[in-house]
Amino acid sequence: MKTIKAIAILITINLTTSYSSDWPEWGGDGHNNMASSAKGIPLEMEPGKRKKGTEEIDLSTTKNVKWVAKIGSQSYGTPTIAGGKVLIGTNNESPRDAQHEGDRGIIMCFNEEDGKFLWQLVIPKLGAGKVSDWEYLGVCSSPLIHKDRAYFISNRCKVICVDMEGMANGNDGPYKDEAKFMMTGGKTFKPGKNDGDIIWVFDMREELGVFPHNIASSSPKIVDGKLVVTTSNGVDWSHLNVPAPQAPCLILLDMATGELVGEEASQIGERTMHCNWSSPMVAKVDGKSTIFFGAGDGYLYSFDPKAKEDDEGFLVMPENWRVDGNLPEYRKDKDGKKIKYATFEGPSEYISSPVYHEGNVISLIGQDPEHGEGVGRMMSVNAKTGKVVWDYTEIERGISTVSIADGLVYAADYRGRVHCVDVNNGKKFWVYDTKSHIWGSTLVADGKVFIGNEDGEVVVLKHGRKMEKLGLVEFSAPVYASPVVANDVLYIASQTHLYAFKEGAKTASK
Repeated sequence: MKTIKAIAILITINLTTSYSSDWPEWGGDGHNNMASSAKGIPLEMEPGKRKKGTEEIDLSTTKNVKWVAKIGSQSYGTPTIAGGKVLIGTNNESPRDAQHEGDRGIIMCFNEEDGKFLWQLVIPKLGAGKVSDWEYLGVCSSPLIHKDRAYFISNRCKVICVDMEGMANGNDGPYKDEAKFMMTGGKTFKPGKNDGDIIWVFDMREELGVFPHNIASSSPKIVDGKLVVTTSNGVDWSHLNVPAPQAPCLILLDMATGELVGEEASQIGERTMHCNWSSPMVAKVDGKSTIFFGAGDGYLYSFDPKAKEDDEGFLVMPENWRVDGNLPEYRKDKDGKKIKYATFEGPSEYISSPVYHEGNVISLIGQDPEHGEGVGRMMSVNAKTGKVVWDYTEIERGISTVSIADGLVYAADYRGRVHCVDVNNGKKFWVYDTKSHIWGSTLVADGKVFIGNEDGEVVVLKHGRKMEKLGLVEFSAPVYASPVVANDVLYIASQTHLYAFKEGAKTASK
C-alpha cells in the first residue's frame, strides 16, 4: 500500500509540474518548435513607462511583471533559461561596468527568480565596420545552456563556451586569458566576480577562413554529444563576391574542448547569395540523429552528424539530401534568365530555422530585412526522403521560425502578417496583419499565440482555427526577439529591457 501511495504521489507531482520546464536553447529544444505546454500565462500585461529622463521603468505603472532588467539599446537575440539563470545577448549602450565603455557585444546573465544581474561577458568589436561586425548589433546569438556550461556565437565570429557561474566561482580552465579577451584600447583589465568565465574559444575566422557578413549570428545545437554551429559565412560589402567560397557553412565541435570534428562539404559557400545565418535543427529520423540546415544558397539540407574522413583528410558530414526552398520561378524568369537575389520576385535564402514535426521538416525562406519584402514560400518536407509534402505560397519572405501546436502551423512573414495553416496539408485557416515588420518568431503557449513587431507591439492571438485577437501589449522600444516561456513565466525582450511576466506577480527591477 505504501508503494502504491508513493507512486500516486509521484504521478500527482508529475501532473502538476509537467507544464513547468526550462527553455535552454533557441526554439526550446533541438526541434526548434516555438511552442510550450505552459499554463497560466497572463493575457493582461503592462510593461510600464520609463521614468522621465532615465532608462528606469516606473514599477507603479506595470502589471503582471515579475521583474524587469535593463539590457542594451539593440537586442535581437532571444533569451534562454535554465538552471535558475537567464542569458541574453545585447550591446553595451547601457554599461554595467565603467571599464567597458563604447560599442561592445555583451552576454548578460540574470537570476531567474528575481532578475538580479549576475555577470556579463564583454566582447570587443572586430573593427571591420558594417561588413562583418555591424555597429551596435551586439551579440545576436541565443546561448545554448547545457548543464553548467553555455555556448554561443559572438559578434567576432567565435564560438564561445562559458561557465554558467561566471567568475563568481573562480576562473575555471583551460582558458585563462579573459583579461586580454575583454581588453580594448590598450587598457589593462582585471576580471571580477561579475565577469564571464570562458572555458574555450573556437575562432571561425582564424581556423576556417570564414567571412561573416554583417554579423555572426545563429544559435548552436547539440547532436550526439557534439555542438553543431552555423558559421555565418557570406558575401563581401559589394554583395557580389563570396570571399571564402571554400569555407564550411556548418561545422561540428567537440563540446568539451571546442575542437573541430566535422564540417559540411556541399559547396554551400560557392552558391551563397548573402549569408548563412539560420540556426540548425536536430532530430531523430528512423532512430538516427540527423542535422537539418536552411542554408545561404536557399536549399534545405539534411546531414548525417557522423563525420567521415574524405580523400584530403577532412572530417566531412555526409549529405542525405537537399531540396530547393525556392520555387523555380523565383530563380529564373519565363525566358530562363536568372533573377537577381535582392529583387522582390527573386530567390531567397534561409534565415529562419527549420522545425521538426512528426516526421516532417517545416521551413520558411526569407532575406536580410534590409533587402525588403518579396515572394515567399513555406514548405513541409519529408525528413527521411527530402520529398516536398506541401507548399504554401500565400506568404511573403520571412525570417521567423514557425510554431506548431495541435495540428496548426503559425508563421510570420517580414511584412508583418501571421499565417495559420494546417500542418498536414498547408491549407490556410487565417491571416492576421500586425501592420509592422516582424523579425522574431511566434510563440504558442496557454491557448495563445504571441508575436512581437518593429513598432514595439506584442500581439496576442487565440490559438485555433478561427482568428481572434485577444490583446495587444505596447512596449517603449521595438521587439525584435521572440517571446519564450520557461517555468510558466513569459519572457519578452524589447530592444532595451528584458521582462519576466507572470500572473499576479509583484515587480522587481534589476
